[in-house]
Amino acid sequence: MAEQSEGMTLALGELETAVREKLATLEEQGFSRRLWERDASLWKTDPEPQRIIRNALGWLTVPQVTLEGLAELSSFVEEVKAAGFKHAVVLGMGGSSLCPDVCRTSFGTAPGFLDLQVLDSTVPASLARAVDPAEVRRTLFLVSSKSGGTVESLSFYKHFRGQVRAAKGDSAGENFVAITDPGSSLEKLAREQGFRRVFPGQPDIGGRFSALSNFGMVPAALAGVDVRGLVSRAKEMCKACSAEGLVEDNPGVVLGVVIAEAARAGRDKITFILSPGINTFGDWVEQLIAESTGKEGKGLVPVPERNLADPGAYGNDRLFVHTELASEPDENLQGALRTLESASHPVVRIRLRDKLDLGREFFRWELATATAGALLGINPFDQPNVQESKDNTNRLLAEFRAQGKLNEGSPLLEADGLKIFCDPATLLQLSKSAEDHGLATEDVADIFASFLGLARPGDYVALMAYLDFSSLHKALLRALQFQIRDSLYLATTVGFGPRYLHSTGQLHKGGPNNGLFIQITCDDAEDVPIPGEPYTFSVLKQAQALGDLAALQGKERRVIRVHLGTDIQAGLDQLTGISQAAVERLRK
Repeated sequence: MAEQSEGMTLALGELETAVREKLATLEEQGFSRRLWERDASLWKTDPEPQRIIRNALGWLTVPQVTLEGLAELSSFVEEVKAAGFKHAVVLGMGGSSLCPDVCRTSFGTAPGFLDLQVLDSTVPASLARAVDPAEVRRTLFLVSSKSGGTVESLSFYKHFRGQVRAAKGDSAGENFVAITDPGSSLEKLAREQGFRRVFPGQPDIGGRFSALSNFGMVPAALAGVDVRGLVSRAKEMCKACSAEGLVEDNPGVVLGVVIAEAARAGRDKITFILSPGINTFGDWVEQLIAESTGKEGKGLVPVPERNLADPGAYGNDRLFVHTELASEPDENLQGALRTLESASHPVVRIRLRDKLDLGREFFRWELATATAGALLGINPFDQPNVQESKDNTNRLLAEFRAQGKLNEGSPLLEADGLKIFCDPATLLQLSKSAEDHGLATEDVADIFASFLGLARPGDYVALMAYLDFSSLHKALLRALQFQIRDSLYLATTVGFGPRYLHSTGQLHKGGPNNGLFIQITCDDAEDVPIPGEPYTFSVLKQAQALGDLAALQGKERRVIRVHLGTDIQAGLDQLTGISQAAVERLRK
């Protein structure tokens, strides 16, 4: 197709005809007009889903709402600066944490503003690293939860409330801000315990569509991000996607049609490559797509990748999206993308003039995801399978309260410091796979080979690591990710628990049964108590891991758990070596 407006260029190859035909159909159906009229029948015909959808479309007009509230937000920022605060920490998960993290890593902290951190991990080591105890008096904590009942956010609050109270006594509440929907239990808690401020969410915006609302913009403003510029760019994109123009000129709808038609053609793995300066935008869009489309046995699999492989490493299940900052051109990467095009892979290119254009991309991708959901027959605004893991976690924590321990079951095999766990159904599949591939399942590499041998064309591998979200662990997991990708030609994703439970976790359980899931757990070298609870953060993390494992098993997913012990670096190195040995055995 010809170059699109709003910085987007498409090279679709065999998808071009289907995309053009679908755009023509949507023009005839008045799709853009109906979307802006909040016509819920674009997605579902039943009354109850339509009611939910109509109450989830506030993101269409949130840029203007946010702009109108900027004077109050700016006044608050000046207030906390004058009060001597130097640091801000978001205590949130999923939609409450990912946009603040994009802003933190992309823009940094402006001079004179608050150093922004985001805590979205119950791993004790991550918690211990989040705040310097010597700075707790000068730290503003943003307890961020749309529902108000997010267990992680409330546990973080209990922990830091105790620290601040020890330092400041009865005035501890002035170090806390709530960002939550009106009427939530968190709003009530904030009023009772004297929080400095409560910023309301919009009830008609779901968490993953809330980037341009208070959930994303309050933390950004505290860090000194040009929120007016960011949201004004979003408003530009909003105007470009309005109902007045032709569908083929609507950049959000066009992108939604591209990803939907790619999925129909079997290219359901959307592979993101981003300029280094905006790399964490991939985490935000990963949640948006996975949680919005991964349901009813359908789903698009977002695959953020740091580097491209040769075309031969990719199957015909890929759509590539390259988002590039104008200030970070990469001709080598452009050459690799042209090579992919020559190998008949479709490629979308999006060019950002500067980092403030992220505001445009937040809105573009929200509209594209909503459009893709409509075309695939999915309600992109609910998350029916997220609660399963939460319920399992609560059941396990209740058992811990009663028995003082968690029952993790017996390992299938224990060797060289690693433990392998699987359920009876997966064990039966492993035995059959071992027989098919001439393996004996006598060691860890045999078991791993048998598991990877279950892969079918079009599958993907998900690495789900309940580890500290550190640079070292991310690098080691990326090495394992690319080793599997390049050896087996399978899309491979990496998610850190429990943060992925609020993003790709919905896809894992509600999407198609085309994933091989490898859960990676460890023993925590340190632990942190949760005030008022009989369990610690380590126990909470373990319960979340085991709860999600049970949910995956209940959906008859192919899943194993690998327990590393306490030496995480050695364990990940060993696991990568085992994976390599497993692939070699499969090739014999």
